[in-house]
Amino acid sequence: MAHALRLARKGLYTTTPNPRVGCVIVKDGAIVGTGWHERAGEAHAEIHALREAGDAARSATVYVTLEPCAHHGKTPPCADALVRAGVARAVAAMQDPNPSVAGEGLARLAAAGVQVESGLLEEAARDLNPGFIKRMLLGHPFVRLKTAASLDGKTALANGASQWITGAAARADVQRLRARACAILTGSGTVLADDPRLDVRDFDIGRQPLRVVADTRLRTPPQARLLAGGKALIVCAEPEPKKMAALEAAGAKILCLPSSDGRVDLAALLAHLTRLGVNELHVEAGARLAGALLAAGLVDEWVHYAAPKVLGEPGRGLFADLSLTVLDQAHAFRVVDERRVGRDWRFTLRPAARPGPATMPC
Repeated sequence: MAHALRLARKGLYTTTPNPRVGCVIVKDGAIVGTGWHERAGEAHAEIHALREAGDAARSATVYVTLEPCAHHGKTPPCADALVRAGVARAVAAMQDPNPSVAGEGLARLAAAGVQVESGLLEEAARDLNPGFIKRMLLGHPFVRLKTAASLDGKTALANGASQWITGAAARADVQRLRARACAILTGSGTVLADDPRLDVRDFDIGRQPLRVVADTRLRTPPQARLLAGGKALIVCAEPEPKKMAALEAAGAKILCLPSSDGRVDLAALLAHLTRLGVNELHVEAGARLAGALLAAGLVDEWVHYAAPKVLGEPGRGLFADLSLTVLDQAHAFRVVDERRVGRDWRFTLRPAARPGPATMPC
């Protein structure tokens, strides 16, 4: 199963909106077939492994990182293919959270006389597909917030100068995070200040993530670099026909999602991205949008790059005012990974506990 998980990681950047899945077929103590899911619409991991195994699949044991599918999508059910191949035993790391499967794949195998088991290295399998699991179970993508700052928590000088706080190695590492995401979210303030492209440049993944701008008043200029290529979504709070027409002429799609405070409804935005098949949402934004997501309890993972330098006051901070009055209200995180990246440090954190939602402008 560990080998199947390693195979699944080969599809880390390419399977969206499908999960990353690996499969290993073993007979008489030897591996006779391997495979992984490479791209949506193409053969699943089990099919690749069965093709490699051929007749050796009969009476073999199949190790797969996710329960074999039992429904017709763009490809036929993998559970049926395993039954036809005559496998004797199927071990899944975890059940499929997709309501179209949800145990049906294993049940179909068991009904055909295949010995089935589930739960082997389940935690590692879940870590491989946090976005797919959350989208299927909760109707939201997995939100990964990326920040970079000096040791004293400053993202820029008071005049806005920020290039570059972190080094080249850290910036290259961010490309890896972008590459695994289905969409990248930023705010209009970042677009106006930095004119970012928000694309994947160092990985040949055959696609570009959807670029999304939370833009309450439609301030994004039609010539913004992230609009190049036409794969961009501008989300506003109030329609302004002239601005909308100019942005649409530049290739953007416009979505109006006002909240009760007159700004972009972030929860509604996440629900919309779920309907588009977004598993993992990567966020690179300024203090206002980052603070809004944090205050609303919408951040699932925070990846922070810390540079060994000090900018001092009145440099710009990581998050806008979170309206905290006592320390017990602080947003607590636990560190799940820390490592050196070039001359900087990268911390990966998950919420230790989720505070109640709060109102915060974006």
